[in-house]
Amino acid sequence: MQHPSTEQVWDWLSAVPDPEIPVISLTDLGIIRDVEWQGDTLVVTVTPTYSGCPATSIINLDIETALREKGIEKLALKRQLSPAWTTDWLSDEGKRKLEAYGIAPPRPAGGPDHCPRCGSGHVEKVSQFGSTPCKAAWRCKDCLEPFDYFKCI
Repeated sequence: MQHPSTEQVWDWLSAVPDPEIPVISLTDLGIIRDVEWQGDTLVVTVTPTYSGCPATSIINLDIETALREKGIEKLALKRQLSPAWTTDWLSDEGKRKLEAYGIAPPRPAGGPDHCPRCGSGHVEKVSQFGSTPCKAAWRCKDCLEPFDYFKCI
Protein backbone atom coordinates (compact mmCIF):
# COMPACT_ATOMS: atom_id res chain seq x y z
CA MET A 1 0.00 0.00 0.00
CA GLN A 2 1.38 3.40 -0.98
CA HIS A 3 1.29 6.08 1.66
CA PRO A 4 0.53 9.78 1.06
CA SER A 5 3.41 12.04 0.06
CA THR A 6 5.02 14.23 2.67
CA GLU A 7 3.76 17.23 0.65
CA GLN A 8 0.20 15.95 1.13
CA VAL A 9 0.80 15.51 4.87
CA TRP A 10 2.16 19.07 5.13
CA ASP A 11 -1.00 20.25 3.37
CA TRP A 12 -3.19 18.39 5.86
CA LEU A 13 -1.22 19.82 8.78
CA SER A 14 -1.63 23.34 7.39
CA ALA A 15 -5.34 23.00 8.22
CA VAL A 16 -4.74 22.17 11.90
CA PRO A 17 -5.27 25.34 13.97
CA ASP A 18 -3.18 26.34 16.95
CA PRO A 19 -5.39 25.73 20.03
CA GLU A 20 -4.44 29.05 21.65
CA ILE A 21 -4.60 31.19 18.50
CA PRO A 22 -7.01 29.36 16.19
CA VAL A 23 -6.61 31.78 13.26
CA ILE A 24 -3.15 30.39 12.52
CA SER A 25 -2.22 26.83 11.72
CA LEU A 26 0.49 24.78 13.35
CA THR A 27 2.52 25.12 10.16
CA ASP A 28 2.03 28.93 10.14
CA LEU A 29 3.26 28.93 13.72
CA GLY A 30 6.35 27.03 12.58
CA ILE A 31 6.21 24.32 15.23
CA ILE A 32 5.95 21.44 12.75
CA ARG A 33 9.61 20.96 12.00
CA ASP A 34 9.63 17.82 9.88
CA VAL A 35 7.41 15.20 8.30
CA GLU A 36 8.95 11.97 7.07
CA TRP A 37 8.10 8.37 6.46
CA GLN A 38 10.23 5.84 8.29
CA GLY A 39 9.07 2.62 6.70
CA ASP A 40 5.31 2.44 7.27
CA THR A 41 5.36 4.95 10.13
CA LEU A 42 4.77 8.65 9.61
CA VAL A 43 7.03 10.65 11.93
CA VAL A 44 6.01 14.24 12.64
CA THR A 45 8.57 16.36 14.50
CA VAL A 46 7.12 19.11 16.68
CA THR A 47 8.97 21.89 18.50
CA PRO A 48 6.74 23.59 21.08
CA THR A 49 6.90 27.37 21.37
CA TYR A 50 8.57 26.79 24.71
CA SER A 51 9.34 23.66 26.71
CA GLY A 52 6.58 24.24 29.29
CA CYS A 53 3.87 25.20 26.82
CA PRO A 54 0.55 24.01 28.33
CA ALA A 55 -0.96 23.46 24.88
CA THR A 56 1.61 20.81 23.84
CA SER A 57 -0.57 17.81 24.69
CA ILE A 58 -3.57 19.31 22.90
CA ILE A 59 -1.43 20.13 19.86
CA ASN A 60 -0.21 16.53 19.73
CA LEU A 61 -3.78 15.25 20.04
CA ASP A 62 -4.95 17.60 17.27
CA ILE A 63 -2.13 16.43 14.97
CA GLU A 64 -2.92 12.79 15.68
CA THR A 65 -6.66 13.30 15.17
CA ALA A 66 -6.20 15.17 11.88
CA LEU A 67 -3.84 12.57 10.44
CA ARG A 68 -5.84 9.57 11.62
CA GLU A 69 -8.92 11.11 9.95
CA LYS A 70 -6.89 11.06 6.73
CA GLY A 71 -6.15 7.35 7.13
CA ILE A 72 -2.71 7.45 8.73
CA GLU A 73 -2.51 4.33 10.88
CA LYS A 74 1.10 4.26 12.05
CA LEU A 75 2.10 7.62 13.48
CA ALA A 76 4.87 8.79 15.77
CA LEU A 77 5.09 12.31 17.17
CA LYS A 78 8.62 13.36 17.96
CA ARG A 79 9.23 16.26 20.34
CA GLN A 80 12.30 18.32 19.46
CA LEU A 81 13.46 21.01 21.89
CA SER A 82 16.72 21.93 20.19
CA PRO A 83 17.01 24.18 18.41
CA ALA A 84 14.42 26.05 20.45
CA TRP A 85 11.43 27.51 18.65
CA THR A 86 11.76 31.13 17.61
CA THR A 87 9.29 33.65 16.25
CA ASP A 88 11.49 33.68 13.15
CA TRP A 89 9.75 30.39 12.28
CA LEU A 90 6.34 32.09 11.96
CA SER A 91 5.32 32.20 8.32
CA ASP A 92 4.62 35.55 6.68
CA GLU A 93 1.05 34.36 6.21
CA GLY A 94 0.89 33.53 9.92
CA LYS A 95 2.05 37.04 10.82
CA ARG A 96 -0.64 38.54 8.56
CA LYS A 97 -3.28 36.30 10.14
CA LEU A 98 -2.18 37.31 13.65
CA GLU A 99 -2.50 41.00 12.84
CA ALA A 100 -5.89 40.56 11.16
CA TYR A 101 -7.02 38.77 14.35
CA GLY A 102 -5.89 41.70 16.50
CA ILE A 103 -2.57 40.34 17.76
CA ALA A 104 0.50 42.36 16.86
CA PRO A 105 3.03 40.02 15.23
CA PRO A 106 6.62 39.95 16.53
CA ARG A 107 8.91 42.77 15.47
CA PRO A 108 12.71 42.68 15.69
CA ALA A 109 12.70 45.99 17.61
CA GLY A 110 11.01 44.27 20.57
CA GLY A 111 7.55 45.75 20.43
CA PRO A 112 4.72 46.56 18.06
CA ASP A 113 5.11 49.65 15.92
CA HIS A 114 1.37 50.13 15.53
CA CYS A 115 -2.01 49.06 16.87
CA PRO A 116 -3.34 46.01 14.99
CA ARG A 117 -6.89 47.36 15.40
CA CYS A 118 -6.70 51.00 14.24
CA GLY A 119 -3.15 51.31 12.87
CA SER A 120 -2.07 54.08 15.24
CA GLY A 121 1.60 54.26 16.17
CA HIS A 122 0.78 55.49 19.68
CA VAL A 123 1.05 52.25 21.65
CA GLU A 124 2.30 51.35 25.13
CA LYS A 125 3.20 48.17 26.98
CA VAL A 126 0.84 47.36 29.83
CA SER A 127 2.49 44.14 30.99
CA GLN A 128 5.28 41.83 29.87
CA PHE A 129 2.75 38.99 30.13
CA GLY A 130 -0.45 38.71 28.09
CA SER A 131 -3.14 36.09 27.66
CA THR A 132 -0.47 33.40 27.19
CA PRO A 133 3.21 33.37 28.23
CA CYS A 134 4.36 33.98 24.65
CA LYS A 135 2.44 37.27 24.43
CA ALA A 136 2.68 40.66 26.15
CA ALA A 137 -0.23 43.02 26.89
CA TRP A 138 -0.21 46.36 25.04
CA ARG A 139 -2.71 49.20 24.61
CA CYS A 140 -3.34 51.75 21.92
CA LYS A 141 -3.29 55.33 23.21
CA ASP A 142 -5.59 56.49 20.40
CA CYS A 143 -8.39 53.90 20.21
CA LEU A 144 -7.72 52.82 23.85
CA GLU A 145 -8.12 49.16 22.92
CA PRO A 146 -5.90 46.57 24.55
CA PHE A 147 -4.17 44.03 22.34
CA ASP A 148 -1.71 41.16 22.61
CA TYR A 149 1.77 41.39 21.15
CA PHE A 150 3.42 38.11 20.14
CA LYS A 151 6.83 38.46 21.79
CA CYS A 152 10.03 37.78 19.88
CA ILE A 153 11.59 34.63 21.20
